[in-house]
Amino acid sequence: MSAGGPVVVIGAGLGGLSAAMRLAGAGREVTVVEAVDVPGGCCGTAALGPHRVDTGPSVLTMPGVLADTFASAGQDLERWLPLRRLDPYYRLTFHDGSRLDVVAGADAMAERVRALCGPEEARRYLRFRHLLGELFEAEWSTFIDRDMTRLGALARPYALARLAALGGFRRLDGLVRRHLTDERLIRAHTFQALYVGLSPRRALGVYAVIAHMDTVGGVYFPREGGMHAVPRAMAAAAEKAGAVFRYGVRATRIETDGAGVVAVRLDTGERLAARHAVVACDLVRAHGRKGGDGLLPEEAADWRLRRPRFSPSCLVAHFALDRRPDGQAHHTLHFGREWEPTFAALDAGRPQPDPSLLVTCADDHAPDPGPDTHGRHDHRPAVLSVLEPTPNTRSGADWASLTPRLVDRMTSRLADLGYGDLSGAPRLVFDPPGWRRRGHSAGTPFALDARFTQTAWFRPSGAARRVPGLHFAGMYTAPGVGVPPVLISGRLAAERILESTP
Repeated sequence: MSAGGPVVVIGAGLGGLSAAMRLAGAGREVTVVEAVDVPGGCCGTAALGPHRVDTGPSVLTMPGVLADTFASAGQDLERWLPLRRLDPYYRLTFHDGSRLDVVAGADAMAERVRALCGPEEARRYLRFRHLLGELFEAEWSTFIDRDMTRLGALARPYALARLAALGGFRRLDGLVRRHLTDERLIRAHTFQALYVGLSPRRALGVYAVIAHMDTVGGVYFPREGGMHAVPRAMAAAAEKAGAVFRYGVRATRIETDGAGVVAVRLDTGERLAARHAVVACDLVRAHGRKGGDGLLPEEAADWRLRRPRFSPSCLVAHFALDRRPDGQAHHTLHFGREWEPTFAALDAGRPQPDPSLLVTCADDHAPDPGPDTHGRHDHRPAVLSVLEPTPNTRSGADWASLTPRLVDRMTSRLADLGYGDLSGAPRLVFDPPGWRRRGHSAGTPFALDARFTQTAWFRPSGAARRVPGLHFAGMYTAPGVGVPPVLISGRLAAERILESTP
């Protein structure tokens, strides 16, 4: 048995894998328990005929966080998971027919803004881009990349004053409009608020750092295997470092005594001895109903989850295509004509009247059919993945009738956008009830929204104060939703364990 006692990680999503890699890399005895047969959690995969589709995040930013995770297990990211930087990061199209490609480099990006919006807006853009960098520097090491489990973590008056001076505690929409005037450019730097489950008018300016990660830091993608290649590589690296994986079994109860965690019970009847447990799954489900029927002991109750406020959900349709559309970017965001009414509808629990659509066209994972009659490979099949924000299942909508209507509207909109008639294309659809069946509370894969009362220390704690040895990772804890924050949550859980039992 390793020093510090065995650790059981519950859930092989990105947060659990991040914790397992660090702990195994530090020589700890680690067992990862995963209810399904593959790693990934939210970063999953599914079959669409001969195709494989990603069922989780499609946007990968800040690859340095991922590289640091692999390094903690003594491994090199490039060897396990070669990445490529997308060019463009995004293609943004607007209802008036104009478009903006988000590309690398301040000068190159300013030139595109100049061509779209004029020289004055390009100068404003460069000043705003500099502000984004300042906000990122002020937030990253102080609040995002930091353990917010302790209330004292918020007691940083200089850092808070710096954020306030930069506009971090204004509303995001107002902050951006102070610096940019072209409505298209404003949308390009505020739509990211949906990542944290809020409209730009409700999200704090601190979340402008997401726009910095996307539009300045860049967007990346695995060279092979899609986004699901990320958890597969992480699990393999963790195993190489000594972690043991138990797939297809479910943790049913964490056992404790007066000193803290002692074991994890499985649905097989087994009892895994544990000094520490890292719970990296849906925390609302893990707590269960009042009365102690959940995975967690009643002593682990967190007041922050008494009245959880969930993010909106999404409708995602994957369409199998015979060939990749000519000139198609990897990520294309088609903005609707409406803006404020779309967010108002979500806030009210209604479908958006004129939604923006995120279209992802990644390289297909099906076998290459070979060259066509002219010796070219440009007829390789592809999958078009289309995301539309929707209310979650707490809206009370009749999804049995609503989902088909929304899919029909989506295919009609895609035809108008030049994607052709997809009504007969093989498809795989995930709606809010589908997300709920996959284990997501309230039918949303985005967990809790990031209103102020669910941010930083106010988000569910990364450690159970009354249960020594019980830790949490994943998007329900700080820093929050998104690939880099979830990886960081796993690192923070591992660091707490390593610090408590050197």
